[in-house]
Amino acid sequence: MQEITTTHLQGIARTLLVPLACRAMESPRADSILHDPRAVEVFNALGGSPDFLMGMQAMDRFVTVMRARQFDTFGRAFLARHAGGLVVDVGCGLDTRFDRLDDGQMVWLGVDLPEVIELRRNVLPDGERCKTIPRSMLEVAWVEEIGYFNKPVIFLAEGVFPYFSTAEIRPMLMAMRERFPDGELVFDAASPFIARHHNRTSSVLKRSGTRVRWDAKNPQELETWGLRLLDHWYYFDKPEPRLRAFRWMRYIPFMAKATGIFHYRLGDHV
Repeated sequence: MQEITTTHLQGIARTLLVPLACRAMESPRADSILHDPRAVEVFNALGGSPDFLMGMQAMDRFVTVMRARQFDTFGRAFLARHAGGLVVDVGCGLDTRFDRLDDGQMVWLGVDLPEVIELRRNVLPDGERCKTIPRSMLEVAWVEEIGYFNKPVIFLAEGVFPYFSTAEIRPMLMAMRERFPDGELVFDAASPFIARHHNRTSSVLKRSGTRVRWDAKNPQELETWGLRLLDHWYYFDKPEPRLRAFRWMRYIPFMAKATGIFHYRLGDHV
């Protein structure tokens, strides 16, 4: 695979290199929690530079991999209920989730900025069941475009919503809810306290010139929009040996639930 430059990526788009590097570095470990050989391939094709991590420390890299693993878990559970379903990765970046989840029937669709999709197609070409839409997720017309698939759908937004406020995200979610009331949505978010902490300390945010802007105080807040919270997952729910001392955060209430992944039905019916 020919080496391709990423220097043109700016702002939020540049942060897509971080989770790719995290997965690629995790995959070959003997104690790996996420095997992703395609991520290794893409990482190497792009030069395989440690600079892709933007100074992210080892523990944050592991937490990023934990996040990817949990999104995969939600995705696999959806496909187990809906064989041949549609998985839409919102702000897909260079995610290799299709390769990790493919059961031979599913359809995967990635949505991201045009410059991101141009890069992606060079290293992760579209296929018959793996396609991309080069459009900002905030341009909600793309939601209607995916209706022609006529399949049960789950929207996965990994590492995306925190860069935006709820006011910016809401029109997209309302478009999803109107078009796919039986659809599902999974995204990650942090409490305002953790958001402020990340804005002060994160090397990734500083080097990319971005900020955490998510302002919902709790996951139930989105139920006032007509969504229904089905499930949630927090990083310290279960003992994870590689978290080392951080695993004790589960006994500090405001830290145990400070950052999580939330699973909704887009319609509020039971």
